[in-house]
Amino acid sequence: MPVDSYDAIPRFAALDLLSTLVVVVDDKGAVVFANAALESAMGMSRRMLEGGEFAQHLSDPSLLRSGLGAAHGQGYAAMSFDTGLQRAVQESLFVHVTVTAIEHSELKLIELWVLEQQARQDREERLVEQAQANKELVRNLAHEIKNPLGGIRGAAQLLEMDLETKELREYTQVIIHEADRLQSLVDRLLAPHRHPHQLVDLNIHEVCERVRSLVLLEYPQGLKIRRDYDISIPEFKGDRAQLIQALLNIVQNAAQVLSEKLDNGDAEITLRTRVVRQVTIGRQRHRLALELHVIDNGPGVPDHIKERIFYPLVTGRDGGSGLGLPLAQTFVQRHHGLIECESMPGRTDFRILIPLP
Repeated sequence: MPVDSYDAIPRFAALDLLSTLVVVVDDKGAVVFANAALESAMGMSRRMLEGGEFAQHLSDPSLLRSGLGAAHGQGYAAMSFDTGLQRAVQESLFVHVTVTAIEHSELKLIELWVLEQQARQDREERLVEQAQANKELVRNLAHEIKNPLGGIRGAAQLLEMDLETKELREYTQVIIHEADRLQSLVDRLLAPHRHPHQLVDLNIHEVCERVRSLVLLEYPQGLKIRRDYDISIPEFKGDRAQLIQALLNIVQNAAQVLSEKLDNGDAEITLRTRVVRQVTIGRQRHRLALELHVIDNGPGVPDHIKERIFYPLVTGRDGGSGLGLPLAQTFVQRHHGLIECESMPGRTDFRILIPLP
């Protein structure tokens, strides 16, 4: 029995909440319902799509037609294939298509995943897993270093008391100094795990302004930090100190790699805030999220460390500790968020995502 498309809308209205492109077709492949994400991607309204054969909008219509025929004749559960999605104005999208039979109905649910989007979700998932593994490794390693380090320093101090000449005491001073330097490094590695998560209502632009003022005090000449804020972003629960430190680490890193442009007076960093909808972070779907970009016009992240910049002790600068970005990632993940980076010569973009209520 044919299904009236307008009667079907309330039944499938929840599909409008998804960012996945979704269409429901009858047993002949005619569109019964198309969700808002599909409307937006194709540049066509739901009313224009309904009643027409959906296969006509694919680069290879035969894939969907044969799949629907097999489903009707053999009662299979699901099938999938890759093809192109033709659009009204823009170029076609390469998509992964999944066709699922709806139980107790002749209708079929078709989901279309933009392959670039799928690759992005996979990358986000790897970043979350990588950061968690790094956090455990660093914490365990720091504890293993901390205990013998105290013994080395104490032994050097006792030895120094028994030495009679200044020349010999200089050697123990070197041991003590280096032990203190390593202790400072260990303290920084353990810092995220020592302080409780203190949540307060905060405005992300207060965090941005605080970081902006601190960095401009450090670099008063040659650096511009531009604001591009969406002032409609609501307040959310967060740890003010941790988010300030996370953003400060990223902005300071950006300023440090702009040394040549600082001398020329054309170093520039942009702080941009936006709200994004229907975001997936580590398999968790969020209706709204804060998107904070830190964009600089520097030389870009060196190719040989692009995939490892959030690993502890990995740095592209002489004298860098390699701790700023891993700590920033840890602090943002404590807010159920994520930091990503896209970089090329002349433009590096660190993107912070944090779910909003």
